[in-house]
Amino acid sequence: IDIKKYMKYRNVMKGLIAAVAVTLLGAPQNAVAQDDVRTVDGASYYLPKTELRFSLLVEKATFTPGDLAPYASRYLRRDDVSMEPSTQYRIVGMQLSQKAVPDTTKFFTAKIDGKHSVRTLSRDENGVLLAVNAEPREAKTRKPFVAAPKPAPVNPRDYMTQEILSAANKVKMAELCVQEIYDIRENKSLLNKGQADFMPKDGEQLRLMIDNLNAQENALLQLFEGTTDRDTTEVEVAFVPTREVEKQLLFRFSKYFGLTDADDLSGKPYYIKVEDLHSSPTLNGSLADPKKDKDNIGICVNLPGKIRATVFSADRALGAFELYAPQFGTTESLSGEMFSKKFTSHLVLNPVTGSIESLETEPLK
Repeated sequence: IDIKKYMKYRNVMKGLIAAVAVTLLGAPQNAVAQDDVRTVDGASYYLPKTELRFSLLVEKATFTPGDLAPYASRYLRRDDVSMEPSTQYRIVGMQLSQKAVPDTTKFFTAKIDGKHSVRTLSRDENGVLLAVNAEPREAKTRKPFVAAPKPAPVNPRDYMTQEILSAANKVKMAELCVQEIYDIRENKSLLNKGQADFMPKDGEQLRLMIDNLNAQENALLQLFEGTTDRDTTEVEVAFVPTREVEKQLLFRFSKYFGLTDADDLSGKPYYIKVEDLHSSPTLNGSLADPKKDKDNIGICVNLPGKIRATVFSADRALGAFELYAPQFGTTESLSGEMFSKKFTSHLVLNPVTGSIESLETEPLK
């Protein structure tokens, strides 16, 4: 066997196999442009556009009537006590986060060949460009909402006297509970006036005694007023702005059902207003000059524009946010000289906007 011819044939076949593999796997992947595939023409990628993620904190309040609710008007002179269970929702807060999604109008192919010093091209799982010849920066992830632990529910029976527990019927139980409530209120009044039979020795003991009496009173009042259990959850609404809008439906929300479908008229409409603030960073002229740069190697970056997004309803403003969104800015091509045989550049892009985060150029030895 002619060893020289065999080695030459093997090297040619390796190059063809690598080219075919990259062609078949041409869909953008993370960090695919390595040294061993520099024989291909290039690697494709997207630049991102910004998706707005509105995180709504929704409180669910579940009301349960008290066992003695029918006697509240008679014994406590309370006519506002509800006899029916109910569930209501309300928005108690909203936060905004941003996510990069591929902009299909910004699809490019970077040259990877022996004439240029592009060695690695890092992309996310969706094919969005993150870095060239450098380690990409991870996008900051927003921590999900975690509700605070709820206190253990109060059992009114723990605060009932033996006489109340032994009541023959609810009418008698209601009468005895109200008498106990009035006794507790009288004791609190005597303590505050310093006229109680057993006065505490200091202010701390006084506070503890009054807190204990308040706990007893509230537990017995639950039998008449009922209880409201509150749970807060997080709901996310996504929106991709593409142009200025004065009033576009974002979501619907019902006090009885929470977040509803966009076509469910039982929900109150909440709108979004998008304003283009016409503010954008500039790129150094030496980095991009399409008139002078004849060697376009397909490395592009975003110059995002600043926008203001406001969420509101007919009678309430939930919040206004200012941020940079690449779909409201421009796209620039970097000079091929930065990735020539004489120089190499290390480019890191913002993982959300696709703008330059860091750029270092060094001469090749």
